[in-house]
Amino acid sequence: MEAAGLIGLAAALAIAISTMFPAYSQGNATARAMEAIGRQPEAAGEIRTTLIVALAFMEALTIYGLLIALLLLGKI
Repeated sequence: MEAAGLIGLAAALAIAISTMFPAYSQGNATARAMEAIGRQPEAAGEIRTTLIVALAFMEALTIYGLLIALLLLGKI
């Protein structure tokens, strides 16, 4: 296999892995936050704020994967 093919495969894996796991984690965190709000409605504001910060950090992982894929594709 040529070097360009391997770089393309690495870029595809970078996008796939950096998208799947944060997406799963975001769904799981949101489900747990909704469950917590259901149990303690008076703490909804604090839970929501914490959830949004956590989701932003998880989304940063996806953006890092995109950046790595773009850097790899720039080498082809």
